[in-house]
Amino acid sequence: MALKASTRITVRNAEAELPGGFGAGCVELLEGVDEEHSLNRAAKRMGMAYSKAWRIVNEAEDQLGCKLLDRNGALGSTLTEEGHRAVDGYRKLQAEVDALVARRLPELL
Repeated sequence: MALKASTRITVRNAEAELPGGFGAGCVELLEGVDEEHSLNRAAKRMGMAYSKAWRIVNEAEDQLGCKLLDRNGALGSTLTEEGHRAVDGYRKLQAEVDALVARRLPELL
């Protein structure tokens, strides 16, 4: 029988008790903003209310201590340099963890 394991990384500020975190859902939302140039359209694409998307981004910014989006009203939204770095870093870390889990699973079970 073949086994498969999966992980989901959530990044949180180790020094503060803050709501939320920076994880896969926020990364997907930010990637949508990067493609759509709109937090509202990215949220709709995910079937999410704009207010929830706004909360997720704000909580992630608090957790990471940096601004992830530049919001320009009618002109839309774009990822900041820190936003791009956070998304890229998360994707790389998730890929490394997934590879480690896939390699170790047969050894351990």
